[in-house]
Amino acid sequence: MRKKQERFVVTFATTTGAMAMEQACRSAGLPGRLIPVPRSITAGCGMCWSAPPSARADLEALVIREKLDVDGLYAVLL
Repeated sequence: MRKKQERFVVTFATTTGAMAMEQACRSAGLPGRLIPVPRSITAGCGMCWSAPPSARADLEALVIREKLDVDGLYAVLL
């Protein structure tokens, strides 16, 4: 069984929001990827951005700067 690691997760109400986050992160060179939302979290579109906890400050700044439509920000074990 794989050992669980802490991840920083950003959820979205819409798939469009998730895709905008992916594009913004790729353009900014920030780490992470889209994954299905973990069962412990609920989200409208079923997709979330998962990144290492060390990227949290940069991702939060990106969300504010780019005015991305996010549903929630979480620290979870995956």
